[in-house]
Amino acid sequence: MDIKLMSAVFITVFLAELGDKTQLATFLFAAKQPASLLSVFVAASLALVCATALAVAGGALVSNFVDPKILSLMAGIGFIVIGVWVILQAATT
Repeated sequence: MDIKLMSAVFITVFLAELGDKTQLATFLFAAKQPASLLSVFVAASLALVCATALAVAGGALVSNFVDPKILSLMAGIGFIVIGVWVILQAATT
């Protein structure tokens, strides 16, 4: 196992997940079901694991056809576009 890669992925995903819709939805479920916090935690964790498994499988499949550098460039451009869109939405409301 590559500890440097694991650390980079953990930090990146952890920071990306903070305050996102998934975390907010989980927060709301936990607030509504305080007696079932373990159920909320397990269900949310399993959902994230399944979504991550799909992302890893998809990334492995796509990387057979597209250069990883191009994928990184496309992801970066995508994040920039989404960021600009969010800023514009916030500025117009």
